[in-house]
This record gives sequence, C-alpha cells and structure tokens, in this order.
Amino acid sequence: SAELILKVKAKYGEQAADRVLSWQALVKSAQSLPEKEKLKRVNDFFNQQVEFVDDSYLWGAVDYWATPLEVLAKGAGDCEDYSIAKYFTLRELGVSDSKMRITYVKAIELNQAHMVLTYFEKPGVVPMVLDNLNPIIKLASKRRDLLPVYSFNGSGLWLAKARGTGKKVGGSSRLNKWGDLKSRMMGEKF
Repeated sequence: SAELILKVKAKYGEQAADRVLSWQALVKSAQSLPEKEKLKRVNDFFNQQVEFVDDSYLWGAVDYWATPLEVLAKGAGDCEDYSIAKYFTLRELGVSDSKMRITYVKAIELNQAHMVLTYFEKPGVVPMVLDNLNPIIKLASKRRDLLPVYSFNGSGLWLAKARGTGKKVGGSSRLNKWGDLKSRMMGEKF
C-alpha cells in the first residue's frame, strides 16, 4: 500500500522504499507463473537485493530473525533472514506451506550453522534448495556441502534424516523465534 511505502521511506529512506516497491512488483508479476519459475524469481530477487550482514552487526543481537519487511528495509540480513523472506514471498505467490520448509543445516565447508529454504515438488521427494551461499537452485542430494539438522514451516517442525524429509516432531510453535517473528509481522501489516 502507499501508506506502507511512506512509512518505510520515513523510517528507512528512499532506497528502502524502492526495495519494497520492487518486491511488490515481483509479487504482482509472478502471480501466474509456474511454481518453479516463482522459485527462481524469488531466490534471485533476495540474493540480489539483500546483502549478507551478521545479526550482531545489523541488529546488535546474537540471533535475530528479521521480518521480510525489515530485510527489505535494511537491504541486509543473514541466512535465516533470506530463507524467511523467500518463504513468505512464495506463500504470498500461492505456494503451499506443505511444499516448503525453512531448513537449519550445517554448512560443511564453512563449518557453521546455516539456514536455507527447501521446496518439495511432491510429498516424499528430495527437495530443492534455495540458498544465499549458492544462488543456483539444486536438489538437496546435489548439495553435499549442507548437512540437514531440522526444518520447519507454518505447520510443523521436523528432525532431519539424511537429505530427506525427516520425522515430524511437533508444531512450529515450539520455536520461540518463529512465534516472535510472526507476531512482529502481524504488527507490520505487510
């Protein structure tokens, strides 16, 4: 909405407002595209528009899960911020929650925790990985540099099994940061 753009511009500046307008244009133009093209457009958009910046520098916190609006406004975020922004943008484009999970992995070569968005074309198949480290969408089986630990979406929490779908262990409400993120998003009216 025009009101949102004015608020973003007043709080974060002209470039932030431009990023939000670009995001709105992406959502509008991609509505009728095939799902795989939606994945590519959204993955490319955030990988190009958002600079990787560590939470401690950007937010003054060890692990802060930014809302998509905060990510766009700042033009920066870390791995979970990319994954969350991609997830909610694809939800806005009509991609089913059941096809996507935000997946906590170990980035083996970097020897650190990392988050990616995984997409399951059909239940039980090897998912595709949308990542900010490697911008090319690939099957998880081709991403030997990532070791899955757990995944979640709006309806569940899963423990990972080797590059597969994993075992559901409860609702995503068990993740405090997820609940906090969703309540902040409701307050933004984004």
